[in-house]
Amino acid sequence: MTQISMHAASAPVFAHMLNNMLTWLELARTHAETKKFDPAVYLTLRLAPDMLPFPRQIQIASDAAKACMARLAGQDAPRFEDNEASLDELIERIKKTRDYVLSIPAEALVGSEDRVITVPRRSGDPLKFDGLTYLRHYAMPNFYFHATTTYALLRHAGVPLGKTDYLGAA
Repeated sequence: MTQISMHAASAPVFAHMLNNMLTWLELARTHAETKKFDPAVYLTLRLAPDMLPFPRQIQIASDAAKACMARLAGQDAPRFEDNEASLDELIERIKKTRDYVLSIPAEALVGSEDRVITVPRRSGDPLKFDGLTYLRHYAMPNFYFHATTTYALLRHAGVPLGKTDYLGAA
C-alpha cells in the first residue's frame, strides 16, 4: 500500500486550488473588461441574501488553508486584515496564502497526523481533533466549500468558467 505524508496531502493540494482561484479572478477581470463593467461588481456577489459576500468567501478559503498548515506544523498562522476591497487585493491575498502554504517544509508536518488540533469557536467549546481527522474532515472540506462558492459566484455572474478551470492542470 502506498502511503502519503501529511505534507503531500495538504500543501500541494491547497496550493493547486489557490492557483486555480487566481485563474478564476483573472478570468473575472477579463470578463468585466470585455463586457465593460467595473470589476468591483463582483465584490457584492452572493447566492442568497443571508450568505457572506464574495470577498469573505476568498478570505475564509485563505484562512482555512493557512490555519490548517500552521496548526499541523505547530505554528501560528500569519494574520491578514480581511480588508480586501478589489480583485487585485484578493489576488494578492491568494498569492500570499499560497506562498505561506508552500513555505511550510515537509519535515514540519512529520507526526502531525497524531497532533492534537484545537480550533476555537466564537461560541461554545473549541473543537478538538487529531491532525489527520482535522485535515480530512474539517480543514479540507471548509477550504473547498469556500473555494467552490467563489467559483459558483463567478460562474453565476457570467464569468466563462468551466470544470477544467475548477480542476486546473494536473
